[in-house]
Amino acid sequence: MTAAKLFLHGVPDSPTIWRPLLAALDLGESPVAVPALPGFTGQLPAGFPATKEAYADWAVGEAEALAGQHGPIDIVGHDWGALIAQRVAMLRPDLIRSWAVSNAVIDPDYRGHRIARIWNTPILGELFMALSQPAALAKGLVRQGMPAAIADEEAAQWANKDKRRAILRLYRSAKGLSFRHDWARDIGRLPANGTLIWGANDPYVDLTVAQRFAAATGTPLTIIEDAGHWAIAERPGEVAAALRAFWNA
Repeated sequence: MTAAKLFLHGVPDSPTIWRPLLAALDLGESPVAVPALPGFTGQLPAGFPATKEAYADWAVGEAEALAGQHGPIDIVGHDWGALIAQRVAMLRPDLIRSWAVSNAVIDPDYRGHRIARIWNTPILGELFMALSQPAALAKGLVRQGMPAAIADEEAAQWANKDKRRAILRLYRSAKGLSFRHDWARDIGRLPANGTLIWGANDPYVDLTVAQRFAAATGTPLTIIEDAGHWAIAERPGEVAAALRAFWNA
């Protein structure tokens, strides 16, 4: 378990979401990188388009930097970070020792959840963002199982207008969350050494999506019972156990 680790968060999160899992993993001397997606904790970099391709290219750069120092890495992603992690593994398998994703996969048949469709819709998405308040977001995240302290920190980031702009651009570049005509065509390029870890009660990406992907690709699936979309923070001990078993296999 000495390989360097790269953790990629999702939407509407920040690197804070990984804190419970990292504590449970207790990685010791393993090099660990937990970067923020550009624009998610500060201003969008000048000229950064915040499309899915731009985020994938950025993540390849993060993986290159880590692998250049330490050799092939273990990449771990949640939500959009899972999709980006899989894309990095497709594009640069030479950088990857293993990949593990939680509660999102690049699936040709998934069509996105209700909020993704709202964000994908011009004007409606902007209206949603304008009316969304951090306090309401925090309450919603807690209702979905996120620990309250983590939810408060994540919701505080919502005041960042660049973050909300980046999210709209990201979802629209993916037509909500449809990958049938691009990234899903490259599923066969994923390295074999991967795993899925899924909160059983995810209201955004149903467990059947993970089960379909696992059956189609032969990827092992660990189901975290009594957990939702943010199982990585809700049941960090169980997720950590699944990751340790995978890395040590």
